[in-house]
Amino acid sequence: MRRRDLLKATPLLMAPALARADARPLRFIPNANLSSLDPIWTTALVAIAHGYLIYDTLYGIDAANQLRPQMCAGHNISADELTWTFTLRDGLLFHDGEKVLARDCVMSLQRWASRDSFGQKLSEAAHEIIPLDDRRFQVRLKKPFRQMLYGLGARSCFMMPERMAQTPSSQQVKETIGSGPFRFLPGEWNSGARAGYARFDKYVPRQEAPSFYAGGKMAHFERIEWLVQPDPATGAAALRRGEVDWLEQPLIDLCPMLRKSANVEVAVNDPFGWQMIIALNHLHPPFDNPKLRRALLPAVDQKLFLASVIGDQTELGRLPSGYFGKGQPMASHAGLDVLTGPRDIQRAKRLVAESGYSGEKIVLLSISDRPIYSQLSFVTRALFESLGLNVDFQQMDWGSVITRRVSQSPVEKGGWSVFNTALDGVTATNPGSNFALRGNGRKAWFGWPTDERLEDLRDAWFDAPDLASQKAHAEQIQLRALETLPYIPVGQLFQPTAFRSDIKDIVKAAFPLFWGVRRG
Repeated sequence: MRRRDLLKATPLLMAPALARADARPLRFIPNANLSSLDPIWTTALVAIAHGYLIYDTLYGIDAANQLRPQMCAGHNISADELTWTFTLRDGLLFHDGEKVLARDCVMSLQRWASRDSFGQKLSEAAHEIIPLDDRRFQVRLKKPFRQMLYGLGARSCFMMPERMAQTPSSQQVKETIGSGPFRFLPGEWNSGARAGYARFDKYVPRQEAPSFYAGGKMAHFERIEWLVQPDPATGAAALRRGEVDWLEQPLIDLCPMLRKSANVEVAVNDPFGWQMIIALNHLHPPFDNPKLRRALLPAVDQKLFLASVIGDQTELGRLPSGYFGKGQPMASHAGLDVLTGPRDIQRAKRLVAESGYSGEKIVLLSISDRPIYSQLSFVTRALFESLGLNVDFQQMDWGSVITRRVSQSPVEKGGWSVFNTALDGVTATNPGSNFALRGNGRKAWFGWPTDERLEDLRDAWFDAPDLASQKAHAEQIQLRALETLPYIPVGQLFQPTAFRSDIKDIVKAAFPLFWGVRRG
């Protein structure tokens, strides 16, 4: 055999007991209301943060971009790279007391793979995913899939009990039971107000330091309380008074004041940053017209979009922004001259006229309770109106946008044309994880672009044998995306977080993680 036991880890040494946890709850204000409890069904970031609280993953990506075993003890790969055999570590229990078995993981993998853009690629490559016994399962492939561990460790591939994972991914699960360090408390969930979590005292963390989504997930608090607060000024005031411990995303305009407040710290905890975007609906007029989409580019001013969010706190932003996070291996400036050259409103107007646009209504969804998205939407509206586009500006909360954006109906039947959002930096790291950078039509992310060439280039990236080849394919993907515009990137943001000064050891990651953090 050519190679075997590629990443087999030493089994976990069982900890004799968990350290005593803080009986005082950690009080946390999330960035948005937790309206959905299923982080496989939705890509809403608040739901994914909720997922990392209660679910565990087979592998985890660490701060050095290395994939490390998490629920797994390790894995073997056959010489032809077509059979991956995974072994679960000892001591894994679900919150209902049942053991985590290989069949739970198989069903969870299949549900995740039917929904996630990275997982869909795994499904195409897989011949079958089967349990071998209670602790081992195999992924048998039709062709090598070298990005396997990235999918399992960086793409929110959460493990659920088999009965939950049997729920079609088009439907939300009706239970919330994981095997992670915290249990969800359904009786304390009041959408729009609060959510509660309790330490799972039977969770056995790995005996490693936490690093991003990997390492030991030690729970230092008996309880976590999420307190929804849509008004940013009220949230900041509660933090200053010590009524809450952690404010996930303070209003950036308030950060200078918070930095001067007693017993409050402000820090950028996310090393990847966020890619702010304009999402366009490719199914219906007017943005089903590629000429109209391209007509926007001479007028899109990334500096203006970024300034609307960060003001003069320039250290919080990076430009220019392409389709992959600046500073990451796949990032390049290929083709970005269409966004970095002198802005030309008059040229954009001429291109709009030449595109055949005839005044069709554009429904722009503005998220009223997410200040960053709201500010971006006002810049988008001003941009569109400056080009003579007919904008129907509709303001609503983020939960309503999550519900509305799934509609594939035309605008006159409750659909939409455009909204602003942001992709987390891990998602925007590469073509495989960037679910918004797809061209597979009605199976794609919201906007549903169809672009066979983009899909072919993505396939080639997955098959690339080394980093240099991956980078070359990523450049071609960016060039193609700047032609067909599945979405428009408008800047990279490094969002600060704010917390009381006695809150220590927050794990640096793209989402708020609640293991490792303690009161000091």
